[in-house]
Amino acid sequence: MAFENSKEKVNTAPFVWESANVYFLITDRFCNGETDNDVNFERNVPTGNLRGFMGGDLKGITRKIREGYFTNLGINAIWFTPIVEQIHGCVDEGDGNTYGYHGYWAKDWSQIDPNFGTLDDLKELVAVAHDHGIRLLMDIVINHTGPITENDPVWPDEWVRTGRVCNYSNYENTTDCMLVANLPDVKTESNEDVELPQTLIDKWTTEGRLEQEVKELDDFFERTKYPRSPKHHIVKWLTDYVRECGIDGFRVDTVKHVEEDVWSILRTEADYAFDLWKKENTEKALDDTNFFIVGEVYGYGVMNGQWYDFGDKKVNYFEHGFNALINFNFKNDARGSYEDVFSKTNYHLQNELKDYSTMNYATSHDDSDPFDRNRERPFNAATKLLLSPGISQIYYGDETARPLWVDGVKGDANLRSFMNWGDITGNPLIKNLFRHYSRLGQFRIKHPAVGAGEHKMISKYPYVFSRHYEKGAYSDTVLIAIDVPEGEKTLYVGDTFRDDTLLLEFYSHIPVVVKNKKTRFRTPFSVVLLAKESPENI
Repeated sequence: MAFENSKEKVNTAPFVWESANVYFLITDRFCNGETDNDVNFERNVPTGNLRGFMGGDLKGITRKIREGYFTNLGINAIWFTPIVEQIHGCVDEGDGNTYGYHGYWAKDWSQIDPNFGTLDDLKELVAVAHDHGIRLLMDIVINHTGPITENDPVWPDEWVRTGRVCNYSNYENTTDCMLVANLPDVKTESNEDVELPQTLIDKWTTEGRLEQEVKELDDFFERTKYPRSPKHHIVKWLTDYVRECGIDGFRVDTVKHVEEDVWSILRTEADYAFDLWKKENTEKALDDTNFFIVGEVYGYGVMNGQWYDFGDKKVNYFEHGFNALINFNFKNDARGSYEDVFSKTNYHLQNELKDYSTMNYATSHDDSDPFDRNRERPFNAATKLLLSPGISQIYYGDETARPLWVDGVKGDANLRSFMNWGDITGNPLIKNLFRHYSRLGQFRIKHPAVGAGEHKMISKYPYVFSRHYEKGAYSDTVLIAIDVPEGEKTLYVGDTFRDDTLLLEFYSHIPVVVKNKKTRFRTPFSVVLLAKESPENI
């Protein structure tokens, strides 16, 4: 029999950010790679449950990459929470003392917090990730410093504002104010020159790096001609990690609380730093893919297209350097049918968001109303997330049904328990769930059409759809069926594939041939993942 593959070449899939499968983890809560750095700066005050450092670090992430965990799971990008040096003290948030274990309470943007590791650890993480075909998204914060404590004095008035808390009623009351009490807001609107905070000068002097840090700042401002304003300092410090380590992208925190021109500056400097790193490290760069920036604009949904509405002002963050925004509506849309969520997301991505993307999630670190809070539908959550158009974001432990309710824990800390590694091998249900995530994830990264392609429903009963993606000389087509009967299957493929085309059913890894616009085969699963594959790979 002459199969169609002999006539049409099957191309190797390029990396496409718009179809990436991203694994989001809290650095401190994923894997403890080095116990010697678990306590620093005398952070030993008793805390509320799950509100102190627990030992996760950059070396832990690197270890799991080396072990093949992410490769097995079908992950091609990792987003990790901020790693810059956090406040040394703690604050009482009503549920006990809390340290900056999560990474969003910066004290010194120019230094990696020793609880998370060192600059060499970050360089090693990038190198090992790239060796495994995985890209890294570093979480960053420009909007605010960490809270004020006895050990962490407030930055000077020309740097931050305190006292007025945002009420989010309009643009000004979202940007020129503090997110919450005691979270000093960086004056990112300012273009006035500022002196370095004395506390930072004293810190750098003690650490023996004042002269070097000042020289680097002088060189930066000489090259760019920017004013020495707060935002320009912070952009310099953050893009240094790109220039020195080769980070592939940023996930940006609290985007709508910062004036949009800041993000244009960040884009310019991140691109410059990434291009410079690639020129100096040609053997370490994965390819010529550009730097990627995805933003957290709280409340944004894919149906908003390119705009976020403050009530008195609309802002297009894509025009200011963002490639994608997080889709906060996905977890609600996912409560509908497969076709409802897939077709809705596809419509916006193929129209007003063409050339951009969105990042979907079912669970996250600060969403107290996730799609499946009690882990009652973990397989359904995986299927809807990983087969939806757009970027998929797995939150650490989704694939192991890590509990999102913890006895004696209050607030967001519930969502942030340590990774439940033991359940993967000790619980048969979790092993099956991990396998489900893995097969969907591996199919997704092999076929950019899943996330970046145009969606088309083939039949409603059984539910079958296709996705098609083209860019330049590359094209990719997949046909997927969900909730079909286990055992014998007959699926209508329509014009998706021509007769005599040899396909691989990826979920079960069996060959399938198209005859009379249909496929007939037997598998023990209710999910079908079909695509063309070279005969030698089947």
